[in-house]
Amino acid sequence: MSESAMAQTPPPPLKGAALVVGTIALSLATFMNVLDTSIANVSIPAIAGDLGVSPDQGTWVITLFGVANAISLPLTGWLAQRFGQVRLFLTSVLLFVLASWLCGLATSFEMLLFFRIVQGAVAGPMIPLSQTLLLSSYPPQKSGMALGMWALTTLVAPVAGPLLGGWITDNIAWPWIFYINVPVGLAAAALTWTIYRHRESPKKSLPIDGVGLGLLVVWVGSLQVLLDKGKDLDWFGSNQIVILAIVAVIGFSLFVAWELTEAHPVVDLRFFTRRNFLIGTLSVSLGYGAFFGNLVLLPLWLQQYMGYTATLAGLALAPVGILAMLLTPLVGKHSQKGDPRILATTAFLIFALVLWLRGGFNPQADFGTIMVPTIIQGAAMAFFFIPLVGLTLSGLKPQDVASASGLTNFVRITMGSFGTSIATTLWSDRAALHHARLVEHVSAYDPATLQALANLQTSGFTDGQSRGMLNQLIDQQAATWAATDIFNASALLFLSLIAVVWLARPARTRRIAPG
Repeated sequence: MSESAMAQTPPPPLKGAALVVGTIALSLATFMNVLDTSIANVSIPAIAGDLGVSPDQGTWVITLFGVANAISLPLTGWLAQRFGQVRLFLTSVLLFVLASWLCGLATSFEMLLFFRIVQGAVAGPMIPLSQTLLLSSYPPQKSGMALGMWALTTLVAPVAGPLLGGWITDNIAWPWIFYINVPVGLAAAALTWTIYRHRESPKKSLPIDGVGLGLLVVWVGSLQVLLDKGKDLDWFGSNQIVILAIVAVIGFSLFVAWELTEAHPVVDLRFFTRRNFLIGTLSVSLGYGAFFGNLVLLPLWLQQYMGYTATLAGLALAPVGILAMLLTPLVGKHSQKGDPRILATTAFLIFALVLWLRGGFNPQADFGTIMVPTIIQGAAMAFFFIPLVGLTLSGLKPQDVASASGLTNFVRITMGSFGTSIATTLWSDRAALHHARLVEHVSAYDPATLQALANLQTSGFTDGQSRGMLNQLIDQQAATWAATDIFNASALLFLSLIAVVWLARPARTRRIAPG
């Protein structure tokens, strides 16, 4: 065998303790990364207050991390080929640890924003490379188990983030939401180096696609800022949002045209010509967008209109991990034997059931009622990622897995941003509509209104307080109906995804090429 052929031969699967340690190391890094996308959300008021800015300005801590992360994600394949998968992964983890530590040490808002940009940029390659290295650690017939371990950390971390962030901010101090990454990241890096340092992927010197990179930065940056700030700036009623939209559309069009004709593109869009990659990416991205949008909406409704604290809202979401942790290893173990479209259909049906149950919520819903769909949702999460990621990456060459994984994760995370923006905007608009319809029936001549005011005054409220309480009840009902509108619409979206995923044509015996 020639030297070049040997260089292209993937390393053999890991066994025994090495496999266990390698899985733990990569899962730790993934969990730390995904956790940081949501852990700062509930800490924004504390961060803004300490650093002397408004809460609206404080949201740039989230926005700029997301922008930098979205830009670096699709570069994973190009960087991995140039520097090697293991070296790139370790470098990303160590730089992420350093950036996290510096975020905690920040003494000004500008300093914090700079290090959040660095943190987001170096975080990009970690998720797709953890996926790639996990697949290379398991034999092809157990690739479903590898994806199961990866999916578990990816799905549970966004739920744990707000709960952990709120507890740390309330009981310690906000810098510790960043400091906790230091021991976790160092442990993940040390274990990864121990297991994977002799399993480096082939490297080759590639020219830098400067034009493609520049266009990527322009359109992704514009799109992410548009999605994060659109609701606050009244969307296209704002000149800033209009300009960002124009820049994003023009930048994206030029980017696609350039990358499809470039000999060494920074992002290989030709993966989308593969039927299973296209259908798998579309299904997982639309599903994730709906999932993440509702994941953001539910605690907002609980905290703003149901009287929940941040910690209690987090507890209402926490049980989602129970069935996910129990079922994910089983789904991963048996995913190779079944049709991935059937498994994905199961996930979509359970998601639709969960959202239909939430669509029946009302202002009198107690903690138990709210928690039941959350528990059931864990089963949907177990069936969601494994078959769809397996379908997306099936049949790829070893050297293409990192590029394809980076691209599909980029689309998925971008759709998560779309889902969040769409859910929160529709919630606000629908709440205003329902409020207007409800107050049409409130008047000094309406018997129900007069009876409600009389009951409140009998309870000891003054006339002014009674009218204020009535308005709060109307606000609560309007916001609840708006939320249930979105839950029901999302249920229909998941049902429609069943038709999409059946457009794929998986091979009878699926094998995911290890990376």
